[in-house]
Amino acid sequence: MPDLSALNPRQYEAVKRVNGPVLVLAGAGSGKTRVITYKIAHLIREHGIAARHIAAVTFTNKAAKEMNQRVRQLLGGKEARGLRVSTFHTLGLNIIRQEQSLLGYRSGFSILDAQDAAGIVRELIRADLTTDPALAEKVHHQVSAWKNQLYSPDKTPPADDNPIARTAAKIYPLYNRQLKACNAVDFDDLIVQPVLLFRAHPEVLDRWRDRIRYLLVDEYQDTNACQYELVKMLVEIRGGLTVVGDDDQSIYAWRGAQPENLSLLKKDFPSLEVIKLEQNYRSTRRILGAANKLIANNPHEFEKKLWSELGHGDPIVCYQARDDIQEAQWVVSQILHKHFTDQTPYDHFAILYRGNHQSRVLEKALREHHIPYYLSGGTSFFERTEIKDLIAYLRLLANPDDNNAFLRIINTPRRGIGQGALEKLADYADQRQLSLYRACDELGLAQTLNERQLSAVQGFSRWLGALAAEAESGDPAQLVKRLIREIDYEDWLHDTSKSEAAFERRRENIADLIDWIEKIKARDDSKNVTEIVADMTLIGILERQEDDQQERPVVSLMTLHAAKGLEFPNVFIIGVEEEILPHQNSQDEAGVREERRLMYVGITRARRNLTISYCAKRRRYGEAMECDRSRFLDELPGDDIDWRGVGKKKAVDKKLGGAYLAQLRERLAE
Repeated sequence: MPDLSALNPRQYEAVKRVNGPVLVLAGAGSGKTRVITYKIAHLIREHGIAARHIAAVTFTNKAAKEMNQRVRQLLGGKEARGLRVSTFHTLGLNIIRQEQSLLGYRSGFSILDAQDAAGIVRELIRADLTTDPALAEKVHHQVSAWKNQLYSPDKTPPADDNPIARTAAKIYPLYNRQLKACNAVDFDDLIVQPVLLFRAHPEVLDRWRDRIRYLLVDEYQDTNACQYELVKMLVEIRGGLTVVGDDDQSIYAWRGAQPENLSLLKKDFPSLEVIKLEQNYRSTRRILGAANKLIANNPHEFEKKLWSELGHGDPIVCYQARDDIQEAQWVVSQILHKHFTDQTPYDHFAILYRGNHQSRVLEKALREHHIPYYLSGGTSFFERTEIKDLIAYLRLLANPDDNNAFLRIINTPRRGIGQGALEKLADYADQRQLSLYRACDELGLAQTLNERQLSAVQGFSRWLGALAAEAESGDPAQLVKRLIREIDYEDWLHDTSKSEAAFERRRENIADLIDWIEKIKARDDSKNVTEIVADMTLIGILERQEDDQQERPVVSLMTLHAAKGLEFPNVFIIGVEEEILPHQNSQDEAGVREERRLMYVGITRARRNLTISYCAKRRRYGEAMECDRSRFLDELPGDDIDWRGVGKKKAVDKKLGGAYLAQLRERLAE
């Protein structure tokens, strides 16, 4: 049995409480993952609930993987067999897979990412794109928001004078019909469709309630209306629920997250027990004091105050720079100083900012001083052209009705099928209510395309059909190798690469993809191409939301949003100015509260040292503009701040700069 004496009193209480719903209000760095993993072990060992009847859900693959590993360390593989630890969307995918016939999907349905989904919208509003090239993305974003709020196509909110909402209201039903015609779901459907299924088929809901007898939810403050409804439906009568969340770390309203879902729990589950985790195991008391004082300016349904036994700690440094160039140079000088004088590894530093555009000046300064860094938000493996191409081929092999995949690969590599031929094919397919692929072999197509066009289109479809026959029972990795060989894809890559080095990198990416498919197949030999494609597509979508850091010691550069869930010994938060943090688009009351929570998240990433900077002037739109320091700085405890910069303690800064330069010269001499 896991040793519960390793838990503090509040953690122990959260683990032991199993009769009725529990809300664990877990402050930053308070050990929430430990509570979830120990509770799963406790449910299995002490309460006899089989692992297959327990599900734990969170929001990222990384968090789910860590949780799964820690549970298995506590229990061992045999006792944990059948345990569901996944993201919300993976749970939804599993429900859809097992109930696809009831939902009207055929085997091999596709999962569309935001880019593919926006592509469908783009086709539906083609005539309107001349006035606004980004209209498709805006309309898709609105449709996505409505789905997450469980608005059906025939019951959307009034559009009033919002032209985007008016267009979205017209497109929404057409978009859903197009998805069904393509035998596809979008990312939002992975939650929406199970909810609709359970509403329409109570007997199916009962079956899933019997499968999931205890549910644990991590990062509950990030759930949207649809996710909350799914949780409520699965738990409902039994009340076997533990949710872990922190309303002070709710920073994803733009994704549809509703921190008020924490409050709704009290209404929907009157017997809810609230347990607060307030002991922080990460930061010094000074850092926590700043975080507590800042966030106290927001209203709270549940009050809590973080505390720590890790010592008082150093003062929080607050530096005013003349401009963004001096700000970047000063931050780099601090990193160099600690690196050389204290032998602090580079991976002990993180530089956080509100927007990605702020990284450019920092990157330049870091490169000039030969400091290795990792920029979060770089191109995901699944976003690379060659990977998207090959996965599109596999998607079409698994699901012949996937029009987005068809359009991506029909001329990759080029097959002499021009835009005119594709438009004629699309019109014919639309008239016949067929997918593009299925329309290729229709006899009537000869009346639409000329002989050369028809030969090219049908040659492609017949070749793909032969490959699809192999895909049903053949080895997926060998299938990809054959595909690459038969379309001369490496020659295409070479011709479209900017350099030999770029070509080699792209070849290596393809080798990595094949190697990964081989490993998936080795782990589960029963998986066919259809299931592997669905798994890879979902992982690709999720990985765009979470950038895994490199293993070598590097300085981390990332937005405050991306930093959530991470921690570093030394944290710099730059650009803490009005119109940046809080952001100029978040000046209403609700917006400022969320921006304050974002600042709180940044502060609580720091373990030992926290440095905040802002500028007197900053270049915007090519001009140097005056800046006002953020109102959030005035909400910090003044006694714990060491103010530096323009007109303040110049001697200290000069001495500090001289110290690190002297140390640097000494090291170089050695």
